Amino acid sequence: MKKIINEPQNIIEEMLEGMVKSYSTLVHRVDDSRVIAKNQTDNVQVGLVSGGGSGHEPAHAGFVGDGMLSAAVLGDVFTSPTPDQIERAIEATNQGKGVLLIVKNYTGDILNFEMAKDLAEMSDIPTEIVVVDDDIAVEDSTYTAGKRGVAGTVLVHKILGDAARNGASLTELKELGEKVVQATKTIGVALSAATVPEVGKPGFTLAEDEIEFGVGIHGEPGYRREKLQPSKQLAQELVEKLVQAYPETPKKVGVLVNGMGGTPLMEQFVFINDVLTLLADKEIDVDFHKVGNYMTSIDMQGLSLTLIDLTTTEWTNALTSPVATISWG
Repeated sequence: MKKIINEPQNIIEEMLEGMVKSYSTLVHRVDDSRVIAKNQTDNVQVGLVSGGGSGHEPAHAGFVGDGMLSAAVLGDVFTSPTPDQIERAIEATNQGKGVLLIVKNYTGDILNFEMAKDLAEMSDIPTEIVVVDDDIAVEDSTYTAGKRGVAGTVLVHKILGDAARNGASLTELKELGEKVVQATKTIGVALSAATVPEVGKPGFTLAEDEIEFGVGIHGEPGYRREKLQPSKQLAQELVEKLVQAYPETPKKVGVLVNGMGGTPLMEQFVFINDVLTLLADKEIDVDFHKVGNYMTSIDMQGLSLTLIDLTTTEWTNALTSPVATISWG
């Protein structure tokens, strides 16, 4: 294992310190917690909190700031944050209008965020939860009941962040969040596994000429292993599966190509070129698109493709509105 770290057991603390020192004009750390919160602004709004295990950077702390999340709470690598840490994030972001928790669908995350919600409500902080389950690769997987929450979560952050900044209520944000989740579909492909620093070896093994379709962001199994294929063939499979996952073929979509941590941008741009060509061939308009590393799996080689149905919504403006965060350019 070759990594630029000190002691593996200190990696989260040192990452948090480096993040806050680098972007102190945007975010701060809440006391000695694992919570990264946006710096105070004059805008009073519903608080938006997300989070989960570390190792998915820039998610979620990279999306804290004006126009997106109010705070993110980090667990250990690939491990849910504890209820008391999540409660700290809720308390830090409550401005009297309540707090919405945006949670990826993993059993540990769901249990801990729900416990934190109960604790917050005992302190008279109105709190709601939106669960993101955008991964269509498998119905049930390790750590989940139902579909997993993956890169589409970032689009939920962006759309709800814009709505919260513009004054939406807690109830309105929960309803909007559920609509956005329903409209969002993701599927991924891995060329190699992630290596957790404290483990020191890859989470699974693929042959040099082998890929896995549908792998999860923690290295959970996908639905099929194949020989390595050209980008056009990979794009064909992912686009077809995503389009077929909608009850009706969308007329207009947003596209997110997300690197898993170890895939160069050169390859991501080749892939989105193939995706956009396929969508044009299907006469599906692309109203928004973005490429880069947004929900990674440490150093996994691979990528995911997310489509969001924009046919009957007004979410494009929310997706393109300016924000002040570390990682959403």
